[in-house]
Amino acid sequence: MTRRQDTGEHVFGAGADAAVAAVTTLALLGAEVFFSLDRGSAPQPQSLAVLALGAASLVLVGRWPLATAIAVGLCLPVYYVAGTADSWAAWLLLLVAVLRMAAVGLRTAPVVAVAVTSGLFAVAEAFAFNPWRALLVLAWTVAIAAVAAVLHQRAAHLHAARERALEAERTREEEARRRATEERLRIARELHDVIAHDISLVNVQASAAVHRRDPEQALEALEAIKAVTKDTLRELRATLGVLRQADEAQGSAPVPGADRLPHLVRTAAEGGPPVRLTVDGAPADGPGDVPAMPAPAGAALYRIVQEALTNVRRHSDATAVQVALTTEPDAVTVEVADDGSEPAAPVEGNGLLGMRERATALGGTFEAGPRAGGGFRVRARLPVDRDD
Repeated sequence: MTRRQDTGEHVFGAGADAAVAAVTTLALLGAEVFFSLDRGSAPQPQSLAVLALGAASLVLVGRWPLATAIAVGLCLPVYYVAGTADSWAAWLLLLVAVLRMAAVGLRTAPVVAVAVTSGLFAVAEAFAFNPWRALLVLAWTVAIAAVAAVLHQRAAHLHAARERALEAERTREEEARRRATEERLRIARELHDVIAHDISLVNVQASAAVHRRDPEQALEALEAIKAVTKDTLRELRATLGVLRQADEAQGSAPVPGADRLPHLVRTAAEGGPPVRLTVDGAPADGPGDVPAMPAPAGAALYRIVQEALTNVRRHSDATAVQVALTTEPDAVTVEVADDGSEPAAPVEGNGLLGMRERATALGGTFEAGPRAGGGFRVRARLPVDRDD
């Protein structure tokens, strides 16, 4: 395959060019022999040679289109000047050459072939003008040029359609990859939040059960572990249900929302530092104390608080944690602050990164860092559309 830049970026088949050249050669030589014998004369060698040379040049359409155009443009007038048969079939040479060039999208080569042919015929008519012959030559060249123009437009249209189809396919593939990546990241955040939070609770309760000598107190710790693992299994089933493309009708549990924050806070306080939840400054102890909000914002809010409380248990020696929810007409702000000790420049691992991604995905803001008076603070502001 040879690539040309005559007009476009078209790839030519050398085999196809050779086939066109062979068929054209046989057709032209056969017609020349037929018309010569029909007129009672033997075919002239020079006429056969000119026709064969012009048809053979079609092999080079893909590699040197301009050379082919000039060769065809020269051979056709030379045939009529050198021979005596003057068969109309010789015009097939120019017709096939121009159509082949136009069909593969060439612009300059067909014009050159027609221009060379017309120019030489015009020079010949200047020496021996024949009105009928001149009119016939003009008609042939105009008809061939018109057909070539139509064919070129069709080839250009098909090429543009193929390009649009390829671009659309590339766009669909890129969109599918983007969505798959986003879904993988979302599931990774869900698994991290569920496992990190609940396993840390199990670890705290298990440690308490090991160190408590009173069987009743150990039993309480085991009951807490049972409740936590039950919630963990429920959320894992919901997340795995997404992976299996299971719908809610098959029992997939919904993603926790803001109404479950009081339950989350109570669970986090078991075996850890006391956690206090307030909404606009007032204590919130039940689901009804937390204002309703759209599912995306509620889920993000829940996960951010869950991860922040997990980090407190895992990395802080805090003795108290404050979860403050502040509502606005078009946004909600949550702040999780503790009084423990934190490194001056905490490393943003998967937990902080996941919280930041949840906030920014909804068009919100996120910040985390040490507090001026000691401890650590996580703050996120999430836009909320109350009409949803």
